[in-house]
Amino acid sequence: MIMMFGSQRDYDMLTGKDTDKPAWSAGDVAKLHEFMESWNRALVESGEFVDAQGLSAPVHARRIELKDGVPVVTDGPYAETQEVLAGYTIVECDSFDRATEIAARLADTPHPEGASLGRDWYVDVRPVVGSAAELDV
Repeated sequence: MIMMFGSQRDYDMLTGKDTDKPAWSAGDVAKLHEFMESWNRALVESGEFVDAQGLSAPVHARRIELKDGVPVVTDGPYAETQEVLAGYTIVECDSFDRATEIAARLADTPHPEGASLGRDWYVDVRPVVGSAAELDV
C-alpha cells in the first residue's frame, strides 16, 4: 500500500482557499489531476494496480478514543497532528523494491510554481498482510 499524506492546509490550498501559503490555481490543480491519472493508468496498464482512493479533508474526520473506558469522539482536524492519510494506492507487484520504485515516481507530482514540496513531502510504502500469520513483528 502506497500511502499519501497531507494536512488540512493542503486540502484548503487545493480547493482555492488562502492559507499562509497561496491557493493553487485551477491550472495547477488540473496538472496534479493529470499527473495522478497518468500514474494510475500506467499501473493499470502494467497490471500492478489493485485499488486507489482519496480521502476527504481532515475537517470531516472523527477520532474515537477510550478515556477511562468511555469512548470520546473528537471532530477533526486535530491540533496535535499536522499530517493525515490523504489517500492510498494498492499495487500488486513482484517485490517491495518495485513498490518503492512506483511510489518514488510520486516525487514528480506537480505543484504550483515557486511552491516547494521540500521536507514536508513524503509517502509511505507498506506491505498489506492477509492474515496474522503474515505479520512480521
